[in-house]
Amino acid sequence: MDRKADNLQQLGHKVPYRTDYAPEVLEAFENRHPEHDYWVEFLCPEFTSLCPITGQPDFAEIRIMYIPDRRMVESKSLKLYLFSFRNHGDFHEDCVNIIMKDLVRLMEPRYLEVTGVFTPRGGIAIHPYVNYGRLGTKYEQLAEHRRMNYRLP
Repeated sequence: MDRKADNLQQLGHKVPYRTDYAPEVLEAFENRHPEHDYWVEFLCPEFTSLCPITGQPDFAEIRIMYIPDRRMVESKSLKLYLFSFRNHGDFHEDCVNIIMKDLVRLMEPRYLEVTGVFTPRGGIAIHPYVNYGRLGTKYEQLAEHRRMNYRLP
């Protein structure tokens, strides 16, 4: 298979790390096994963003799991994208929702979920969870089931 047909711009090249929110760095490639349902999981234990009120840094592990359809996110672009939150000011809940929406827009997956396991600040840990299942399919039902039965792993 011709891997260059995916037109990836960053993989295999030295690229700068953006420190401002940059969804345009996300890249996708063709899923070579769209006939199967399977999980892809990414763990980013070094995610940082800024509190929009105090400007203090927030630290988290971001967990992304999805069932691809035709397109998949390229991991280097995902790393660059997540790093771009470094100087971005948003609440924890906003960060996970923004990440989910950007990935749905990029890949149009069958199913996707994003969890933020944020380090406690002021004695309180926040773990927002958001998911998406393609409307009108069994994945919409999967999303509702997982959301209603969610527990931090």
